[in-house]
Amino acid sequence: MRSVIFTALVCAALSPLRADERPNVLVILCDDIGAHELSLYGHPKHQTPVLDELGKTGVWFTTGYSTPICHTTRFEIMTGQYAHHNGVYHFPNRPGGPPANTGPDDIGSHLTFGKLFQQAGYATAHAGKWQLSGEHPTLIHECGFDEYCMWAYTHNLPEGVTHDGAWEGKPGGKTCRYWHPSIVQNGKYLDTDDDSYGPDIYSDFILDFVQRHPEDPFFVYYPMALTHGQFFTTPDTTETIKDRFQHSPRKNWQANVQYTDKIIGKLIDGLESMGRRENTLVIFVGDNGSSGNGKAKTTEMGCRVPFIVNSPNLVKPSGECRELVDLSDIVPTICEVASIELPEDHIIDGVSFAPYLQGDMTPLRDWIYAPLGGKRVVRTKRYLLENNSPTNFGQLYDCGESRDGSGYVDITEDESAEAKQARQMMLEILADKPVPNVAQKKPAAAKKKGKKAKSTSSVKAAAK
Repeated sequence: MRSVIFTALVCAALSPLRADERPNVLVILCDDIGAHELSLYGHPKHQTPVLDELGKTGVWFTTGYSTPICHTTRFEIMTGQYAHHNGVYHFPNRPGGPPANTGPDDIGSHLTFGKLFQQAGYATAHAGKWQLSGEHPTLIHECGFDEYCMWAYTHNLPEGVTHDGAWEGKPGGKTCRYWHPSIVQNGKYLDTDDDSYGPDIYSDFILDFVQRHPEDPFFVYYPMALTHGQFFTTPDTTETIKDRFQHSPRKNWQANVQYTDKIIGKLIDGLESMGRRENTLVIFVGDNGSSGNGKAKTTEMGCRVPFIVNSPNLVKPSGECRELVDLSDIVPTICEVASIELPEDHIIDGVSFAPYLQGDMTPLRDWIYAPLGGKRVVRTKRYLLENNSPTNFGQLYDCGESRDGSGYVDITEDESAEAKQARQMMLEILADKPVPNVAQKKPAAAKKKGKKAKSTSSVKAAAK
């Protein structure tokens, strides 16, 4: 594995670029979507042609990991650090999580990719879901973003403002992110109505921001509201105003996945029309496994997400890539592509996969990793360890050449020399990655020695 500290030596060899030559970066973090939900990754019903095409004409990783929930993922993707370095193992005040809005949970106190790109002279913007610390007037700005358009909880609203739109559930509970949403843009509450659809507003804001900076390189971070519940209709499937607010996972899930794809197409077309598409690195990833199908579980289904990278000028169309990546790799990768130095004394756990984008598939990682609370998931190309904790080894699988959960063999109790060696390897990987020792539920009994079994990560995916 390459060094986890990004040194100035890499950047020193790169020639200075004019502002209009510097690559743009758009990082899209889709909410609650496992890899298996896209047709590119084998889903038999969901139609995601835009993302499929981005993967086929760019690079799509079969095994890319987030963490199992959004909060820890948002810290990891923004900092390039695992929880044992950024301090965020869970939601605030949950088992293993930090106190809310203090210490590690204060995202503004961290070195984020927004700060790095802003300091390098980029025009920076955030759109969509925030769900992190911060208060007006420095909210989001303190993380290096010049502008923002945010789905806002009631505590995110400007002083004296009351949300007059829709709610996800009972009035006074969680404000709606979809129809008649609660949105704060650059510190001001937006006037929306029943015909206003949040995902369209967030994506319109991004295109407007890019259009207003025609001469500047831009960095945009777009953590989408889609596909997180409540599962309402989309503009393509709604029939009546009342219909828009009927929560139905069974009826609306596919529509939400496919509208996600449509939004990405809208952004790609918009960049194309402005002449910014060719030199823009687009990264599309998920923040955790799908709700009810992996989310919040320290299994592969909890953290295996779509991971697609595309740019006509910056990415060689290699298509499927079986090398290992996780979200900690995004900070060093986009910084290398943009010729931005990281501080030499600052720890970055991720590894730049920029060589993969140019077709060099020399392995860069031996493993990827995902913690949550007091548990961990580790994946090598062959082996998978789920539900590991300081007091329990967890479940170990021999995955062979499979990457989607099919045919995994539970070897947790296998006493062969090969299985023992795999267990020892996993322990060595975890030795310098502590997690809190919090109360754990008793794990399910391991399968019998040598018995083929669908991993806990794959049983639902295989059913699709």
